[in-house]
Amino acid sequence: MTISPAPYRIAAAFVARRPGVTALLAGLLSATGFAPLGLWPVTLIMLALVMQLIWAAPDRKSAGRIGYLFGLGHFMLGLNWIAHAFTFQDSMPAWLGYPAVGLLSVYLAVYPAMAAMIGWTLGRGRPQVFALFLATAWLLTEYLRASLFTGFAWNPLGVIWLGTGVEQTAIAIGTYGLGLVAMLAAAALWWLAHRQWRPAGIMIVGLALVAGLGQLRASYIGAKDQSGALANIHVVQPNINQNEKYDANLEILNFRRLAELTMLRSGKPALIFWPEAAVPAVLDMEPRWRGRIASLLGMDDLLMLGGDKYHFHEQGGVVDTQVLEGANNSLWVLDARGDLKGRYDKAHLVPYGEYLPMRPVLETIGLSRLVPGSVDFWPGPGPRTLDLPATPDGGQARGKLRMAVQICYEIIFSGQVVDRANRPDFLFNPSNDAWFGSWGPPQHLAQARLRAIEEGLSVIRSTPTGISALVDPAGRVVRSIPFQQAGAFEAPLPAPLPPTLFARLGNLLPVGLAVLLLVSGVAIARRTR
Repeated sequence: MTISPAPYRIAAAFVARRPGVTALLAGLLSATGFAPLGLWPVTLIMLALVMQLIWAAPDRKSAGRIGYLFGLGHFMLGLNWIAHAFTFQDSMPAWLGYPAVGLLSVYLAVYPAMAAMIGWTLGRGRPQVFALFLATAWLLTEYLRASLFTGFAWNPLGVIWLGTGVEQTAIAIGTYGLGLVAMLAAAALWWLAHRQWRPAGIMIVGLALVAGLGQLRASYIGAKDQSGALANIHVVQPNINQNEKYDANLEILNFRRLAELTMLRSGKPALIFWPEAAVPAVLDMEPRWRGRIASLLGMDDLLMLGGDKYHFHEQGGVVDTQVLEGANNSLWVLDARGDLKGRYDKAHLVPYGEYLPMRPVLETIGLSRLVPGSVDFWPGPGPRTLDLPATPDGGQARGKLRMAVQICYEIIFSGQVVDRANRPDFLFNPSNDAWFGSWGPPQHLAQARLRAIEEGLSVIRSTPTGISALVDPAGRVVRSIPFQQAGAFEAPLPAPLPPTLFARLGNLLPVGLAVLLLVSGVAIARRTR
């Protein structure tokens, strides 16, 4: 009777024979750690597996290939929601969305490949040093991914820690530092497999301690008395789908949805929040629209809503409103008199979404941007703080508040969301996640939660189809409206925490930590030769 080999022996033989296929599959499975699945232990196990594959690579080129295939699978599954956006674009076929995800992943996989080559080159032959170098290289290449060619920071590795307590360390090391912690946690598993008991034990005990302290911090902040809340807020989610948003025949119905949900209030003066591009109006040019919206407000209310700002051709001081040159994707502040009290212009635009790079070339082959329109959006000047006028609140004076705004995609860029010279009291993230399928909205919310922790500020999100939410300064979701449901909620706005270390230093600290680990790794390598 022949005894079949143990399953782990079969798996080990497959991994040894097919390291590339294994890396691709490991990359796919690693993306299950992101929302909406949240299987972060699977991510750590897959990272440990790809560490072994890189460690066993015969040369730097093979190590880079392993890292590349891992990244390809990682991004193709994690970013699958992008394909959904093409179903709303009449100028391009819907099937083009899937090749678009593939092409983007082909580019983004370069960064894990770089990390793999650095880790293999500097750490080969020394298991402790190898894992240290690979983790450090991951942090640096992830930061590069968020910075080069306008940057694409979606789904940083550190976001897998949300809800574990480990995410609270973002108050010091930020999102990219959390990615380093994830790599070191995976390294602990890999060290255990290689019988490196001491570094594995130190990492496991340290991670458990950090998670416990993080949970205590989040619970303490969540339990604080809300009597010191800044204001009463009212967040609206009208559940207007992308295929309904720009339909002129539905304009009256869409506004009625917004109006009815806006009126579902206690009567207490409020800051009211509507989504990105909430109405099809150029508010500074259309007083009728302003009056129509203002009629929904009490005298002490303020409404924050998205809408475009148009820029027309001007010559000799004369504006020609027949020649539109550009536009801003803007957030407006409107009072009960119909006066505009402030405006923020989106600075970090989405390539191929809000503007078309190389427009003359790409238009000739039938490509267009995803957002309807014949002219490109122009970027605003960057993070700024808007002053909201003081109004009475329940018979008590509500002082002037300071609001930061990050429109949609902008919220994903760690360290770039507030004006550090004029720190706001809270952050508003109006968005239109109706493009994003079922995976994109929870991933977007997860990244907004990290911004709340990093900056020590509450984050308010209002979207057409979800997920709208109030996030406290510890990154906990206090109130939310489920995906693809119409609704509204009223809640007290938590006060900001004192500036965190990250709020003061930004990404200088995690990048500096990476450099320190790099130097430490070199020193260890020299001693162990």
